[in-house]
Amino acid sequence: MTIFKQSIFVFPLVVYLSLYAQPFPPADTPRQSENDPYVLGPDDQLKIWALGMDEISDKPVRIDPSGNIDLAGTGSVHAGGLTIEQLKSALVERFSKQVLYPQVSVEIVDFGSQPVSVMGAVNHPGVHQLHGRKTLMEVLSLADGLRPDAGPHIAISREIRYGPIPLLGSKLDSTGQFSVAVIDAKELLSGLRPAENILISPHDVITVSAPEVVYVIGEVKKPGEVPLRDRGGISVLQALSSAQGFGPAPAPQDSKIVRTVPDSQERIDIPVDLRKIMAGKAEDIALRPNDILVIPISGPKKMAARLAEAAIQAATGFAIFGRP
Repeated sequence: MTIFKQSIFVFPLVVYLSLYAQPFPPADTPRQSENDPYVLGPDDQLKIWALGMDEISDKPVRIDPSGNIDLAGTGSVHAGGLTIEQLKSALVERFSKQVLYPQVSVEIVDFGSQPVSVMGAVNHPGVHQLHGRKTLMEVLSLADGLRPDAGPHIAISREIRYGPIPLLGSKLDSTGQFSVAVIDAKELLSGLRPAENILISPHDVITVSAPEVVYVIGEVKKPGEVPLRDRGGISVLQALSSAQGFGPAPAPQDSKIVRTVPDSQERIDIPVDLRKIMAGKAEDIALRPNDILVIPISGPKKMAARLAEAAIQAATGFAIFGRP
């Protein structure tokens, strides 16, 4: 009976300790919640008004790198890591030594402590201020959105002190100082994965990838790069079509794909017989981003072109120097 009575009192105590005796996070630890109030930091500028204290009323003051503000007649007050309400409470306590029942208001007039870098294929890359809690889509809007030729991926890098990026597949970089993640730009913008529209933390770096392309060079009418945006992939024949077909003297049977080996600077040559592919006797090959499709000039034509070039050079030399 004694043991039973003791267990009645011990069990609630264990539950209480497990639920409430957890360490509280530091006051300046950012939290990933849309309902969190704005946390003040260095370079934020405040306007503080206090009844009966004319020396500080309506005079903007900027939070210094240490997180402090310097108020005339009052001295230094720590503001970094506090919300507006927390700072008001601290100021009321400080001013109560000088004024009976002080009334205080605090207003943010300029945000400066929450920079985020938006780089890559956006219309206005650069450093932007969060001005509070903002999602990934909202931050991309600050950069006026993605360029029409933007690539398929958006990379996010976050200082580990702000916690890991809450996305599937996020990981630490090689230094262990940053959490990194990559998401599909098309799925984010189409709303197919709303969970990836995460809240952005101060000092995040968001990079929109450059457009993925393949290159078609050699004996074609329009050599150059072929963008892959919205294609989902491209084949050899599609790339040839984008280059407006063969030039006057191609050697389609001797074509090749020059491909970079992943995680290496080495390149390999993949023979391609375009003549057979066009005749339906060979499979149309899928190209990868940065592949180079090379269509050479035919052998006899090449030799004739070289002979003609040599003849022109010889004739030019004769005209200049004359007979011996």
